[in-house]
Amino acid sequence: MNQGIKFAFLAAIISGFSIYVNKFAVSAVASPVLFTTLKNFLVGLLLFSLLIFSKKIFQIKNISRKNLVKLLFIGLIGGAVPFYLFFTGLSQIPAVNGAIIHKTLVIWVTILAIPFLKEKLTVTNLLAVGLLFYANIFIGGFKGFKYTGGELMVLAATLLWTVENIIAKKTLTDVDPDVVAFFRMGFGSLILIAAIFVTQPTTFGQLTKINLNQGLWIAVTTLSLFGYVVTFFRALKQAPAITVTSILVLSTLITNLLSARTQILPQAGLMTVGVLLLLKPFWSNIPVLRPQSKLKS
Repeated sequence: MNQGIKFAFLAAIISGFSIYVNKFAVSAVASPVLFTTLKNFLVGLLLFSLLIFSKKIFQIKNISRKNLVKLLFIGLIGGAVPFYLFFTGLSQIPAVNGAIIHKTLVIWVTILAIPFLKEKLTVTNLLAVGLLFYANIFIGGFKGFKYTGGELMVLAATLLWTVENIIAKKTLTDVDPDVVAFFRMGFGSLILIAAIFVTQPTTFGQLTKINLNQGLWIAVTTLSLFGYVVTFFRALKQAPAITVTSILVLSTLITNLLSARTQILPQAGLMTVGVLLLLKPFWSNIPVLRPQSKLKS
């Protein structure tokens, strides 16, 4: 459990950085769809290399048909369609808006995790998540939603990722996190490639026009996405989905720090309180060093 929480914090840090740089990267590349497809494909290759290096690649042949169907579905609704929606929408709205919409993931995951994963929601959980969102919406530099098509696309992507989280949590019971991540990004990127080939075949011609600046943006966002999926699925395997997605709300603090928000200190304070409340059920697992009494002679 504690190991899963550590991975969740790491995923939140990577996510906050990733959302910030992706805002610039998606603007640097002419086609948001081509950008996310190329990035996801490269992440899929990195994950494939990781499976070979760790020899986990041999686990794939032992996956049951039921879990294989789940993995393919994760690739569709986790690694393909939502990425198309998210990065197309992100190119049209402020990075902070995209981060806040994406972090409503915890709300939707909570709604589904209670009946489907039998997870419990406590008053402490509600208070913690409430503080995290208050810190983001009211003092985190957020200037309000415009209810544009871009925001709706990011919301639709978030809802699809919600369903993916529930399916992935069940799948991770029997399947290694790196294998789940590979199917999500590898199979998902193949779907995106097929979609571009059918709907926008001329877009592939832009690959020959990618300059050094665009290449650097693609490399940075590829590495950040690779780090995120590797840490996130490890966290999801070892900790409750509600806890993991709640911790991910912290990523907006990272995004705001990088955006040099002026009210970052009160936001950080409220977020710290929120996280401490969120982790209250696990405090008893933290070892405490106590002074030993001296032996009497």
